[in-house]
Amino acid sequence: MKRAIANCVAAGAFVLSGFAATGPAKASEFINVLTGGTSGVYYPLGVALAKIYGDGISGARTQVQATKASVENLNLLQQGKGEIGFALGDSVKMAAEGNAEAGFKAPLNKLRGIAAIYPNYIQIVASKDSGIKTLADFKGKSISVGAAKSGTELNARAILAADGMSYKDLAKTEYLPFAESVELIKNRQLDATLQSAGLGVASLKDLATSVAINVVSVPKDVADKLGPPYLATVIPANTYERQTEDVPTVAVVNFLVTREGVSDETAYQMTKLLFEHLDTMKAAHNAASAITLENAIKGMPIPLHPGAARYYKEKGLL
Repeated sequence: MKRAIANCVAAGAFVLSGFAATGPAKASEFINVLTGGTSGVYYPLGVALAKIYGDGISGARTQVQATKASVENLNLLQQGKGEIGFALGDSVKMAAEGNAEAGFKAPLNKLRGIAAIYPNYIQIVASKDSGIKTLADFKGKSISVGAAKSGTELNARAILAADGMSYKDLAKTEYLPFAESVELIKNRQLDATLQSAGLGVASLKDLATSVAINVVSVPKDVADKLGPPYLATVIPANTYERQTEDVPTVAVVNFLVTREGVSDETAYQMTKLLFEHLDTMKAAHNAASAITLENAIKGMPIPLHPGAARYYKEKGLL
């Protein structure tokens, strides 16, 4: 797996072929897995998923595509340029509604649901030297909020607004991937980063081992103003080095999304194989520990793909 991930980072895409038959999927099936930046959580989980599908779907060829995550993934699916992708629940909802401000020029009516997976925790981390301890401390400071109109950046906008702020209150707003944001903080060119990801994201682990940090809380009153699909939660103590206490924050559930045009059999196999190989997903990243069949269709903001619905009916969820 480590070798596979290294190849992915070097080449930007990872192609696998598998021929172990588990069902009558179409011959020479091509499955492009849309993920996120290589330093986030979507990417290693996407690599694992591609391996599972390549090995488990007869005749399947799989590819992992690194993207700007949620918003780009959903637009690519609508355009038929991917077969399955990761996306945050609020982005999926806005895509179905056609929220132009969020990056969707019209309602994306071809999106179909596969499964709710794990929650993304909003993790706001500042260098200790910046003096940032609360959201209010961001006034006059510099922060990276992820790629413009990515799911992470939409989260940043919403959280600042719920606390009565906007980007205008900041000294500087950067729209950078997780790893680049961390490098700037290390070099004292940036005060903080907001990253929407599973707990223990590699970029923040790297930062915490390099410089002294403050993990900034999102207090309950802000969580209450945000409302669904945001949920109040905590980043447990010791998630990152020198983080000695639980830190209140909010989380948003991630979804695996496919599209109209993917065959019912392929969507069925993609859903079935996901839940039959959760150990492989957990080995790729601990965030997958939160994936459960019981929660697979909770809060789904778009119609289920008929192939996925078939699997859930077999399991008694529908």
